[in-house]
Amino acid sequence: MEGTVKFFNESKGYGFITNNETGKDIFVHVTGLNGEAINEGDKVEYEETEGRKGMVATKIRVVYE
Repeated sequence: MEGTVKFFNESKGYGFITNNETGKDIFVHVTGLNGEAINEGDKVEYEETEGRKGMVATKIRVVYE
């Protein structure tokens, strides 16, 4: 899936990605970043995985154009 980072709080370790196709936001936790840093506005690819409280973004990778 592809999306855009809507918000990410580095000190708290979480944020949201807006899916490019559906326009829906998906939760992202620092554990899903694979060691990459993300910032608001970054274009990313990710997978959706069932978390404890719903769907979460995992295997997040920044897409450089």
